[in-house]
Amino acid sequence: MSCPSFYDPERVGSHFQPNIQAAVDAGAALGARPAHLDERQVALVLVDMQVDFIHLDGALSVPGAVDDCRRMVEWIYRHAGTISKIYLSLDSHYPLQIFFSTWWADADGRRPPPNTIISAQDLQAGRWQPLYHVEWSRKYVIELESRSRKQLMIWPFHTMVGTSGHNLSPSLYEAVCYHAAARRSQPVKLVKGSLPQTEHYSILEPEVKVNNDPQGSLNLDLLKDLQTYDLVYIAGQAKSHCVLETVNSLMRRFARQPSVVQRLRIIEDGMSSVVLPGADFDAMAEEAYDRHRAAGLTFTNTTEAIG
Repeated sequence: MSCPSFYDPERVGSHFQPNIQAAVDAGAALGARPAHLDERQVALVLVDMQVDFIHLDGALSVPGAVDDCRRMVEWIYRHAGTISKIYLSLDSHYPLQIFFSTWWADADGRRPPPNTIISAQDLQAGRWQPLYHVEWSRKYVIELESRSRKQLMIWPFHTMVGTSGHNLSPSLYEAVCYHAAARRSQPVKLVKGSLPQTEHYSILEPEVKVNNDPQGSLNLDLLKDLQTYDLVYIAGQAKSHCVLETVNSLMRRFARQPSVVQRLRIIEDGMSSVVLPGADFDAMAEEAYDRHRAAGLTFTNTTEAIG
């Protein structure tokens, strides 16, 4: 299948009002069979393909993400007749969260600037103090380092609920609407990242579990849902963070189910890594992906056939 006439590749990564009517009209005109009749059920999981991560003026713009988005949009158009269901995660934040500067202060009341790392040693030395959930916050930083081998990063405000940066990139939104109309397949929205007390990179679980909250534990319903597909394709932003942690979650949960791992497909040219001074996130991500390759995970790209 080719891209519909309303699609303009030059507009990918720019701000505009999606032409939903044109997208659904073109999708309906495709004459494709309803997705529930597919003999081979294929899911596409798009991780956090939002304005703040993709657009060059986004609050946490990922280098290379515009081209990733263009490839994924065109991949959806080309394979609309094969993709059965699209899952869309939305990183969804509020002003007071543990990974924002609002949560922390030094002895003089100064807030940490974006890209500051807060370590357990920093807390012991009194460099930074939590302003909310004090006991939890201290334990969180320690547990993050001991269990996840990570340190708490203070991120710039991004994908804030109610802002344009929270939205899906417009060109992608059109492609999702096109697919929905073409295949009579409602996209599935996955909201994550709203819990104040924890980071939440993976679409399946937060970094540290928060009891008695729907977002605070492993999303068993989503895990069960993904197991029903013959193939599950995964792409999005960022390769080094939310995509990687999603893959890590899947590989942990399906470690003893190689038949499920064999159905997963990571689209390498549909994701890029966060770039910050002093940290080679891409190299660290590649080390993890190499381990998953050795465990049977399949990597592909947008030029290869689905299968």
